[in-house]
Amino acid sequence: MLHVGLTGGIGSGKSTVARLLAAHGAVIVDADAIAREVLAPGAPGLAEVVAEFGTGVLAGDGSLDRAALGREVFSDPARLRRLEEITHPKIASESHRRLRAAPADAIVVYDVPLLVEKGLAAAHDVVVVVEAPLPARLARLAARGVDEQTARARVAAQAGDDQRRAVADFVVDNGGDLPSLEGAVSGLWQELVERAQRQGSGDQPPAPPAPAAPAGGRA
Repeated sequence: MLHVGLTGGIGSGKSTVARLLAAHGAVIVDADAIAREVLAPGAPGLAEVVAEFGTGVLAGDGSLDRAALGREVFSDPARLRRLEEITHPKIASESHRRLRAAPADAIVVYDVPLLVEKGLAAAHDVVVVVEAPLPARLARLAARGVDEQTARARVAAQAGDDQRRAVADFVVDNGGDLPSLEGAVSGLWQELVERAQRQGSGDQPPAPPAPAAPAGGRA
């Protein structure tokens, strides 16, 4: 099994890269999807969040109002840490369960936004970072209904590009169009398959490419 950590700043297109890798055959464990499950109506995690932050973070139907919660925490590091103390152990537990359940010969991609912030790079055989220029990221967030002030606060709350590159084996540039990204991910997939094959044969892999290199040299 090859363990791949996939990360990138909010709005970078990390989830799109994960979907493209899944189409090639990767097993995806999506930390964001698990986070939504942890905070779903009726889940203990949501009850803890409401107890901490108040009913103002709930929508009219009793589900989590993510925009309201974002306004509450992303401009206040102490409040953000408190939210993470509630949610991250639950997300980690379910993520580990799904990672362990993957087939022994799988290329397993852990799609996790806070890989750098939580010091998770060393837990993976390969780290892939997705990047995009800030204006493109802000535009993508605006298309999701996130106002610019909130978007910039979320970007500022995460690690910077230099910090992510420092732990990257591959960097995927998602500043262009979808066909360019598809080509980059195809090249990345071939690299991952080759690494998985070397790992399975017991050979030591070569030194990783320079951290700022595009994925497979094609991004």
